[in-house]
Amino acid sequence: MIFIIPTRMLSTCSRTLLAREVLSQTYNNVRRSFHQDTTFSKKFSLLTVSTKSSSIQSIQSPFAKRNVASLGKTQGRLVILGSGWAGYKLIQDMDTKHYEVIVVSPSTPLLASSSVGTLEFRCILEPIRKYSPKIQFYQAYADTIDLKQKIVYCTSNLERSKNKFSLNYDTLVIAAGANSNTFGIKGVGENALFLKDVSDARRIRQRVIECFEHAGQPNITEQEAFGLLHFAVVGGGPTGIEFSAELHDFITEDMARLYPDLINLVTMSVYDIAPQILGSFDQSLREFATKKFTRKGIKIRTGRKVKEVNERKLIIEEDGEVPYGMLVWATGLTDNPLTRSMGNQVVKDKSAKRLLTDGFLRVLDKESFQPIDNVYALGDCASIQDYDLPATAQVANQKAVYLRKVLTQIAKDNPIMDIKPFKFLNLGSMAYIGKKEAVVDMTPVSNKAKESGRLAWIFWRSAYFTMTVSLRNKMLIPMYWILTWLFGRDISRF
Repeated sequence: MIFIIPTRMLSTCSRTLLAREVLSQTYNNVRRSFHQDTTFSKKFSLLTVSTKSSSIQSIQSPFAKRNVASLGKTQGRLVILGSGWAGYKLIQDMDTKHYEVIVVSPSTPLLASSSVGTLEFRCILEPIRKYSPKIQFYQAYADTIDLKQKIVYCTSNLERSKNKFSLNYDTLVIAAGANSNTFGIKGVGENALFLKDVSDARRIRQRVIECFEHAGQPNITEQEAFGLLHFAVVGGGPTGIEFSAELHDFITEDMARLYPDLINLVTMSVYDIAPQILGSFDQSLREFATKKFTRKGIKIRTGRKVKEVNERKLIIEEDGEVPYGMLVWATGLTDNPLTRSMGNQVVKDKSAKRLLTDGFLRVLDKESFQPIDNVYALGDCASIQDYDLPATAQVANQKAVYLRKVLTQIAKDNPIMDIKPFKFLNLGSMAYIGKKEAVVDMTPVSNKAKESGRLAWIFWRSAYFTMTVSLRNKMLIPMYWILTWLFGRDISRF
């Protein structure tokens, strides 16, 4: 729990002698209690905030702002890094009677539909603060972790504040996700757009509209307009394919109505170094998706290697220079700065990009190769030893549900050896391919369990609806689907 005392409050309250004396005495009592009673120092923390400085320092204290840890027998402070599919699923129904739960996260993941106006941003956000008053949330980046001292060092993600602070923990869960892999290709980070959070979706929507506006100006030649209206997507996996499908629907159903003179100049291309798109899907479903994309005029450029990205041109090894108006990068994943900084403390997988865990999702120590007590990792940033699984929302959700049960059992004094290791139940994969069609591959469950077309699209939408966590968003998403169907997608720029 947190008790906050601004250090300049004494001067701002100087009009009343009583206020000055009370605050001064309180501050001195806090310091005295801290030095005299060390038993409380492991349970609570005091944050002193300086209005002159941009730093927050952690000080142990017997005082608390919220009575969280006192509800029953406590296992101490549980710090969760990340609020994506894994982190948020873990927070659901978390046992706050036994844990003081703190969440540190800078952003929220998104659905591809929001980037083209099919869904509004509010539909893809799950407010953590509103979810449970017993869970504390800090909008910040976790920079580094001292596993020996059990401290997480963080930096605020607020625009006007870059405060640095530290958090002590008793149990740590690393669910910080991963970054898009640029493979070290020159110009990708500076010129491409990504599909990670709400800010990315907003930039993509603005960029699409800007391309049409720019191409429609009177001094733009037809050749220049062709370049501006070429929308390129690098990545032929489910994310890249779903985004391409959503973008094609947006352009043909909404932008065509607003810019009828430009629609014939629009081209779309999907680039991938693999020989086929949707490489993890059944062969018949890959062929179905490729055929549908080709019929829609979306060019599938597989077996292509991107060498460089300029401000307005892609340099492809096989095709040379290719002009574009917007480039979306939807390739594989790589480690983020936090997991990268942990390389000298923990074991990583063969790619050296993901934290390696045991079957109980415990992070492995680099020196002893033994699991570190009370430090867990899940989601895109983690991989299980000798049990490699894809970095998907399905895997993240199942790991989160499992870990929540593990932490609950530990809180009830059940040893971890009485708990079975994590086992993934593959329920299949699905991807939207446009025009109310999708592909669903459930062959891991049954060899004949695969579907394509309109029925698969119904399955796909049902899955999105099911993965939505809150009742609020379960109501908002179908409502915006209906509004989009009746009035078209939102093309506002903000």
